[in-house]
Amino acid sequence: MKLSVLLVDDSAVQATTRRMILERAGYRVTVILNAQEALNVLSKQGCETQFSLVITDHIMPALTGAEFVASLREVCQQLPVIVLSGLAEAESEYEDLDVEFHLKPFAPEDLLATVARLIDEPMERSA
Repeated sequence: MKLSVLLVDDSAVQATTRRMILERAGYRVTVILNAQEALNVLSKQGCETQFSLVITDHIMPALTGAEFVASLREVCQQLPVIVLSGLAEAESEYEDLDVEFHLKPFAPEDLLATVARLIDEPMERSA
């Protein structure tokens, strides 16, 4: 079974680059360029059944990454989340939201290692 990643980023270029990195590593990736749309998809289709992990940007229009994750946690408490930001000070906004926070630029090998640690390895241990 391919593990599925939801990638939420208002930058199509950034989202496409990350999607290609993840797909080459064997993940199925859904890109949504709007945080509110991502919340709609997650609440309608179910979090844990459709996605293994969410990767989101911090600075986005309408909802910031922190606002998105706070709303996400109301629907999906256990879903692993990676937040990427160019602002170190943004990390404090995620304090009680159970996320993995990383500063950009985030090298492809670091992205893949983090994704593997959060979703692949727990599945291998339980198999």
